[in-house]
Amino acid sequence: MATASSSAVVEQAIRELKAQLGSRASDAHAVREHHSHGESYHTPAPPDVVCFPVSTGEVAAIAAIAARHRLPLVPFGAGSSLEGHVNAIHGGITIDLREMKQIVRVSVDDLDATVEAGVTRLQLHKALRNTGLMFPVDPGADATLGGMAATRASGTTAVRYGTMRENVLGLTVVLADGSVIKTGTRARKSSAGYDLTRLFVGSEGTLGIITEITLRLHPLPEAVSAAVCSFASMEGAVETVIATIQLGIPVARIELIDETQLDAVNRYSKTNYPVAPTLFFEFHSDSERHVQDQAETVQALAAERGGTGFTWATRLEDREKLWQARHDALYAAVALRPGARPWTTDVCVPISRLAECVVETKKDNIGAPFPICLVGHAGDGNFHLIYVLDPASPSELEEARRLNERMVMRALAMGGTCTGEHGVGLGKMKFLEAEHGPALDVMRALKRALDPDNRMNPGKMIP
Repeated sequence: MATASSSAVVEQAIRELKAQLGSRASDAHAVREHHSHGESYHTPAPPDVVCFPVSTGEVAAIAAIAARHRLPLVPFGAGSSLEGHVNAIHGGITIDLREMKQIVRVSVDDLDATVEAGVTRLQLHKALRNTGLMFPVDPGADATLGGMAATRASGTTAVRYGTMRENVLGLTVVLADGSVIKTGTRARKSSAGYDLTRLFVGSEGTLGIITEITLRLHPLPEAVSAAVCSFASMEGAVETVIATIQLGIPVARIELIDETQLDAVNRYSKTNYPVAPTLFFEFHSDSERHVQDQAETVQALAAERGGTGFTWATRLEDREKLWQARHDALYAAVALRPGARPWTTDVCVPISRLAECVVETKKDNIGAPFPICLVGHAGDGNFHLIYVLDPASPSELEEARRLNERMVMRALAMGGTCTGEHGVGLGKMKFLEAEHGPALDVMRALKRALDPDNRMNPGKMIP
């Protein structure tokens, strides 16, 4: 098991890392503090040293030094994770991959690209301009693609284009001993051996460090339309989502926002949406007529369920304004309470149980001593709560834990998962046994096989 190492061992490792990397290995207090946390409520925990490699070879060299001295390794991307994934709770070496930002290859003919792990979502978006292609996975933050693969990220477009699981074709991974493997190929299907790509996608740095990703790209839609619609009740909004999915309407995004979150968005983003449960939609197609047909069908479904004020946005600037308001949700929620910190959590349930799960969860939240905002990628049964907390209040933290546990156990009882998007990290470990049962022992066996000394992001994911 990984434990705190002696100062002499750490100091020797730091000397070796500085000899290997020069100034790109830093034990400065400010650098270590910056890498002690992500965007979560979890207590920060700094590493002993932070390394900034520029190649897979350098990552492998760092891993070999760590293995020699039996030090933990913690990968770090943009630091936007929400469940303590990057907190170095056992010290050791943090590997910040942001200097690995080369877009290795873009193949327009094959609709794929290979990028280094430190490339961010928006950097890839910029590189794809004038190609007619896009990478659709959009978690909101400008996360690194390596971090998105490691946490199996998804986002607003997952209902149509899938998550990172569906959009990663292959990986380059550095293992605990410093060896390098490649998983997958550029072929669109394979029957050759175990699917190691899917094993590492979502492994949160506990099995290896992803340094390069081959991604599936998609053609840009010829026609795009967005819309927003408010509802008299949360039940009506969620039932509209369910009807849309069950009818097979190929909607690209369906986002759910409750009245508390929408009030926060109006204040923060200077919008004037009705303060009510609201759905945001986006439709993609190869023709304007098809987009219009989709939107009109959904408008009719919404009207039957209490939806009003169905407003279209077809111009690019109008669509960007609409979705910017949605992406501002976290910052808008925190602004409701100056000095507060967000505890952001999520669950995902079968689409037929979504209305019941959302409504029962909102009933639980009545009377909470802090604001609670709800947003959701409702088209795939995933929703998030943001508890806007006083970080100095033990009673508020305890109440957030209680509410979070009730929501998670409700989702599990409905055949859902403790996290549809944020990952396990530190915050959701306690729920894995209830979700996976004996399968958790298989995960532990895989962890022991690939990381026998438990040095790869120790204390995360696997209890």
